[in-house]
Amino acid sequence: MLPDVYCLHREFEPADTQTFRLDRHYLLYAMSGTLRLQADGKRWTLPPARAAFIPAAKEVEVSILTKMTSASVLFAAEFHRDFPERLAVFEITPLCRELIRECMLWGPETGELNEYAQLLFTTLASVVVRLSLQSSRCFLPIPKSEGLKEALNLTEANLTQGLSFKRISAECGQSPRSLARRFSEEMGMTWRDVVKRMRIIQAVEQLATTDASITEVSFDCGYNSLSAFNAAFRELMDQTPRKYRMSIR
Repeated sequence: MLPDVYCLHREFEPADTQTFRLDRHYLLYAMSGTLRLQADGKRWTLPPARAAFIPAAKEVEVSILTKMTSASVLFAAEFHRDFPERLAVFEITPLCRELIRECMLWGPETGELNEYAQLLFTTLASVVVRLSLQSSRCFLPIPKSEGLKEALNLTEANLTQGLSFKRISAECGQSPRSLARRFSEEMGMTWRDVVKRMRIIQAVEQLATTDASITEVSFDCGYNSLSAFNAAFRELMDQTPRKYRMSIR
């Protein structure tokens, strides 16, 4: 019989999208590597700086973008009374990360938890509840039409190069006017807004997983001006790139 709570610590190779639904609350976390999570019409990337709380019976789609080491925690529904009823993706804190690392000692085969383990998992659950109140804004709406999906993929593949909406629309075989309407109707954003969001999401991941300077990150994500990068980052993340990096380290 499985314990009320346990940690799954495994390594995975890159894998295509899979759909799953569990009968337990699930804290999805990659200690290394990157996941992509899709649910509720939104798409998130989950580098080691970000985790997702998935409520029991919630159907999600997950793909593994790079070789990954997971340290995810599964909670019985009754383990903590304040768990949220909705999916939440949040920036992980050093405290939360260290609690997960310590909880790795107790897997599904461990059996009944001792007092120390029970305290650890209970503390982790409380931290997750608090962090889930501040959902990450680093997501993209999921397009519905194949034409827009193609445009989105092309945009993402050429994010650090000289992007042109006219070129993207031509390569997708659509008129600029028609493609612009699809972005507005299906994503609620303009193409330029999508480009900006993609670049900041990429910057967040680099700030979390590399030691590159703020200037290097800004240029690598397609910005020619550090001030423009700082302004765009603050607009989405409500803090400067430097403060964000300090908060997760």
